[in-house]
Amino acid sequence: MTTQLSAEQTKNNPVYRYWVLVGMVLIAGFSQGMLLPVLAVMLEGSGVSSSANGLNAAALYIGIILISPFIEKPVRKYGYKPVIIVGLVLVCFSLLLFPLWQAFWFWFALRMVVGIADNLIHFSTQVWISTTSSRKNRGRQLSLYGLAFGMGFGLGPMMTRLLEINEYLPFIIASAASVIAWVFMLFLKNEWPASDFETGSQLNTFTRYKKVLKLAWFALLPGFFFGYMEASLHGNYPVYALRMGIDIQFVTVLLLPGFVFGSLITQLPLGILSDKLGRNKVLLGLISTGLVIFFSMSFVEHIPWLLFTLFVIAGMLLGSLFSLGIAYLADLVPANLLPTGNVMTAVLFAVGSMTGPVVGGILIEVVGEGAIYYSLTAMLAAMLAAGLIFQAQLKRQARADRQAA
Repeated sequence: MTTQLSAEQTKNNPVYRYWVLVGMVLIAGFSQGMLLPVLAVMLEGSGVSSSANGLNAAALYIGIILISPFIEKPVRKYGYKPVIIVGLVLVCFSLLLFPLWQAFWFWFALRMVVGIADNLIHFSTQVWISTTSSRKNRGRQLSLYGLAFGMGFGLGPMMTRLLEINEYLPFIIASAASVIAWVFMLFLKNEWPASDFETGSQLNTFTRYKKVLKLAWFALLPGFFFGYMEASLHGNYPVYALRMGIDIQFVTVLLLPGFVFGSLITQLPLGILSDKLGRNKVLLGLISTGLVIFFSMSFVEHIPWLLFTLFVIAGMLLGSLFSLGIAYLADLVPANLLPTGNVMTAVLFAVGSMTGPVVGGILIEVVGEGAIYYSLTAMLAAMLAAGLIFQAQLKRQARADRQAA
């Protein structure tokens, strides 16, 4: 009886735990969304070339990739809370150091640290939410998680206006947000992955990756495409707009924010819909419709109000792909392989984020008009084909299981 009471006392309130974790990803999204434009403006003001500016921005994603293979073990050994706190501390101190010394390679190193820290936070919160959510409400809970990241990422760029007041101000505000998140984390009890995670931890890394690919390879692709799309739109589209004579103020004030706003509107409804209809059906529907929308943009970019409308619709359809991919992954793989799947998703997101602007930049030079739309359309077409292949694979497996039974 005493042992049972003690166990009860160590449990977290599920509601408090969930909203604290959602708050964590909002802070991580805010720090990422703030750093990209603020540092780009400061580097531009220092006379750094646009190509070098882009290289500096890539450091964050390099940090994500570098830490990804090493996150699982500390989470299994020490639990979620210590890993999240380490991430918050690293983000907080890194942000405070940025304005102290405005040197290119110093900022490059700090961005890598922020990428490492954000991935510690993302990985731990994703797995913690995924494993404590029931299958019937997993889409809803992870969609709110995605909504929080989108809100944070959308609020971050507003900090560029504060540079006119004081260049320290954006970094102080972002650091203060990390401190507030850390305070809330103190009241959250540490938890470890469920016991069946240990089975997975005994497998070597290559075997775990191989098993995840076999069971859920398609569920990893939304993470890649989301990074590819987000980085292409925010990194390439302003350049494309300048080349094509599209008003840059229209792009930065209305078009790109419209895409983000659209994604925030539908995160929760699409998560709930995927709980009811099935993740695979919803993903294939969104991908196929998004494909048509992006292809249509190439014909209407000279009509501002119509282009804006299509951008908002595209955000509404495709802004939830990352969170839906994570939810689908949790549906497909056993609990012992979920941390591995999350690591692979993080790596693919980072690879997509670095690949998108490179491919987009080349297409702008080679193809010219319509380049960005064609880039995203082709990627969505490839994903649609992959999704149909995966759906057929699942049906064959289901038939084989029925025959074996």
